[in-house]
Amino acid sequence: MTEIPDELWGSRDGVLSRILSAYASTKPGSWSVRKLMPLDRRILLRTQGRRTVLGPIGAPTMLLETTGRKSGQTRVSPLLFARDRGSVIVVGSNFGQQHHPAWTGNLLANPAAVAVVRGQRIAVTATLLAGDEAETAYRQMVEVTSVYSTYKTRTDRDIRVFRLTPVS
Repeated sequence: MTEIPDELWGSRDGVLSRILSAYASTKPGSWSVRKLMPLDRRILLRTQGRRTVLGPIGAPTMLLETTGRKSGQTRVSPLLFARDRGSVIVVGSNFGQQHHPAWTGNLLANPAAVAVVRGQRIAVTATLLAGDEAETAYRQMVEVTSVYSTYKTRTDRDIRVFRLTPVS
């Protein structure tokens, strides 16, 4: 089975990581990160998932290619992820906003996707997690970066949590 590699730079324990994570946990910080997403997407695309604006936080990043549920076109979303044995966890937090990010709806409509990490394109199948399994996976994301604990407090919606498993 192909494994999704980690792609991170920076240090989760470094001073810069702690400062940036604390800032990202604030509403102005989330707004700033959302505004950086178009630049981040371009950098990730140009480097095939090797570099990101968010690199200094020391969290693993990927590009997730989904198929648009309405358009049928390839859609690319930069995401952080947590390791889950041979699979990875991704969370549709959308910075704690009241609506789900589009990529989660795309995965619900068509769970076949491609993870691009470190220049590698890995076909994956997405599984929506529920109940205790979703809670455990969400805690794994909080361990990757604490800002996810804040996102959960900003919305009443159930935040979608997916396991991405490489296709053999």
